[in-house]
Amino acid sequence: PDKICDRYGRDSMGEKALLARRLVEAGVTYVVMSDAWGHWDHHGDEVRWGGIVKGLKPMLPVLDRGVTALVSDLDQRGLLETTLVIVVGEFGRTPVMTKTAGRGHWTPVMSLLLAGGGIKGGQVIGATDRRGGEIKEQRLGPGDLAATVFRHLGIDPHDHWINPAGRPTPLVEGEAGPIKGLF
Repeated sequence: PDKICDRYGRDSMGEKALLARRLVEAGVTYVVMSDAWGHWDHHGDEVRWGGIVKGLKPMLPVLDRGVTALVSDLDQRGLLETTLVIVVGEFGRTPVMTKTAGRGHWTPVMSLLLAGGGIKGGQVIGATDRRGGEIKEQRLGPGDLAATVFRHLGIDPHDHWINPAGRPTPLVEGEAGPIKGLF
């Protein structure tokens, strides 16, 4: 109905979020959505997607509306508890703006959003310095996110798989584990 399409947004992100909801309702167990590859690569106003003002300022409300509608709908339909929603990029952005109103790649710090999947919502886990440049509290890595997803799927993150050479390979390497404080 028009009311639902309007709530999600009549744009690429809104349409994909609504499709994701419909796929989850239909029993699909894994859905990935992306508005466009590179769409969030805001190094500055000289690049295709623009910097902070020309790029992110118009895009963030679209993302917010689509994700909010998706999470709310999954919750209202009783599907949020079993559906883990993850909003993440490939890494963070520098704490300092470039001359062209953008930010470069920054591997020391990044943010992500998790909702549903049996986690405790409404919290912030970890902290950075006041500039967002260095981790101050609860350092996490990709293995911690992977372990969290495996836990949600009912897979022991400390298990292993057998690689093509017949060697056992850990699902998650090192000290990584499900993110503390989420469950």
